[in-house]
Amino acid sequence: MSCRTLVDSTLLANHVQDADWRIFDCRHLLSDPAAGRRAYIAGHLPGAFFLHLDDDLSGPTNGRNGRHPLPDPQRFADKLGAAGVAAATQVVAYDDAGGAFAARLWWLLRWLDHDRVAVLDGGIAAWLADGRPLTTELPRAQPATFAVQRRDWVVGTDDVLANLQRQQFRLIDARGADRFRGENENLDPVGGHIPGAGNRFFRDNLDADGRFRPAADLRREFTEVLAGFAPRAVVMSCGSGVTACHNLLAMEIAGLPGARLYAGSWSEWCSDAARPMACRTPAVAG
Repeated sequence: MSCRTLVDSTLLANHVQDADWRIFDCRHLLSDPAAGRRAYIAGHLPGAFFLHLDDDLSGPTNGRNGRHPLPDPQRFADKLGAAGVAAATQVVAYDDAGGAFAARLWWLLRWLDHDRVAVLDGGIAAWLADGRPLTTELPRAQPATFAVQRRDWVVGTDDVLANLQRQQFRLIDARGADRFRGENENLDPVGGHIPGAGNRFFRDNLDADGRFRPAADLRREFTEVLAGFAPRAVVMSCGSGVTACHNLLAMEIAGLPGARLYAGSWSEWCSDAARPMACRTPAVAG
């Protein structure tokens, strides 16, 4: 069995003990980076390893490459291998934020040519709602080799800058409409968006229970925001390249594969005041 987008708690519970399945807890809070690890220690899904957004799912920042630059592929692969992830391993990621952080792991694995990865639909809340247990026991795994083979799914700032004139791809921003307009910005020093970008708030992919909406609904709504561009001519962005992955997952669920990621996103773009910015405003104190 290979799951490539979503799994529910029933399917995951049936495979918790399988040697060729690995579960990763990706809980995180941007305002309190230690919160996810504390939550993991207090209780997590049986067999789940923890991956931290800043330390594991991102690389070092230098003030010009955004808040969550992509991790070094080999270092990231070594971390996965230490948890027993190999080519045949089915990976499942979860969080407590509707998949906002779990989708980052989903995309990173696919970027490294590993398609056997899915997100737990509804996250830890869905697991608990179905009456399933948590544990404080830390997992162990036989180390494996995770080979690195990158796909050409990343767009850089120079590409986005050139596209302002060429219009070869459609840029879509996953942040909320207020931040897209340059309002209520408390994560980056400048509010606004990249000129010409469309807006699709990632939380619009979810229903009231925090699960992904039906594929047909997602397909209809994404088709509208794509504005005539084919999925392979679409680039997703957000504040720092994290929730953009949620839109990429939603497009995959919708049967619209092939979009790429602007990994640096707004936080990298706005680090240079010479770059054009729409609705540019000073950030508010957060």
